[in-house]
Amino acid sequence: MRRRIAQSRRIVVKVGSALVTNNGAGLAHDFIADCARQIATLHENGLQVLLVSSGAIAAGMQRLGWSTRPQAMHDLQAAAAVGQMGLAQAYETTFIEHGLKAAQILLTHEDLSDRRRYLNARNTLQALLGYSVVPIINENDTVVTDEIKFGDNDTLGALVANLVEADALVILTDQRGLYTADPRQDAGAKLISEGRADDKQYETMAGGAGSGISKGGMITKVRAAQRAARSGAHTLIVSGREPDSLLRALHGEVIGTLLYASESPLAARKQWLADHLQLAGSLVLDAGAVNALHDGRSLLPIGVVHIEGEFERGAAVACRSADGSEVARGLVNYSSSEARRIARHGTQEIEALLGYIDEEELIHRDNLILL
Repeated sequence: MRRRIAQSRRIVVKVGSALVTNNGAGLAHDFIADCARQIATLHENGLQVLLVSSGAIAAGMQRLGWSTRPQAMHDLQAAAAVGQMGLAQAYETTFIEHGLKAAQILLTHEDLSDRRRYLNARNTLQALLGYSVVPIINENDTVVTDEIKFGDNDTLGALVANLVEADALVILTDQRGLYTADPRQDAGAKLISEGRADDKQYETMAGGAGSGISKGGMITKVRAAQRAARSGAHTLIVSGREPDSLLRALHGEVIGTLLYASESPLAARKQWLADHLQLAGSLVLDAGAVNALHDGRSLLPIGVVHIEGEFERGAAVACRSADGSEVARGLVNYSSSEARRIARHGTQEIEALLGYIDEEELIHRDNLILL
């Protein structure tokens, strides 16, 4: 498995607030410079790297003279707005020293749950990588609300890994990796070197919150590994305080904790579809259509009894049986208004009803996941 990590060509690196801000004391310019140096070395070796960086809120807290993380959303947004300026400038300066250009990308969950914005974000990141630019990604803390925030940048790192189909997610933290118990409280705790990302026992081992500066903790890193695995990405949890830890990890050295993906990318993509996209509407199916889905077939318009909600082509929708239970989710090929016109009709009638035909299926089986 470590050899497979060494073969990665596209990686997402997530760095935590404790590392970026010296545990809240202010921006850790030495760490940021060292991180840029390691990423520059990876670039020289032909790797594409995306950086998900925490630290805006913590940096803003330091600039505003706050010693504890505020609870009020407007205070968090204010701290992020102040801190993001210094954070972006620090990365820009250090990457320029290594001959690399950097770009700032701020995302919310809404950006990745809306199909069009998801594709726009994906295309932008792909273009930046094609130009050898390092995307520096953070949650858009200045505008997030409880309904759309990711909640922590470990989750954001996993979603970005899914978005760009990265080979690996590397989480740089202030701990050596995942232990069998909290090493701060249990002297007998042992470092876990390797395991399957979907092994539920790791959630129990990782229980507990993060520091007063960071939002998450080890539990969010384990869950991020589970999410990343759904698109086939392996996750490394490594101490960012160890010398050259990023380079060593990606050269296959046994360092930190490797939580590897066990699913094929296609199956993983469907799992991500089921887990993360917010649903724009529902399609109520007849019994024949439900059976067809369970047989591995696509959803055709003739099997749809009723359409609920308003949505555009490419939206994520639920497929429900007559009793209202959700049986599947998928990306729909027609808008809600178009779907209403072709529902209960055969494929051969679509062109006559709409004046054109984009796809024969309402949802193709490759874009559909059974629940």
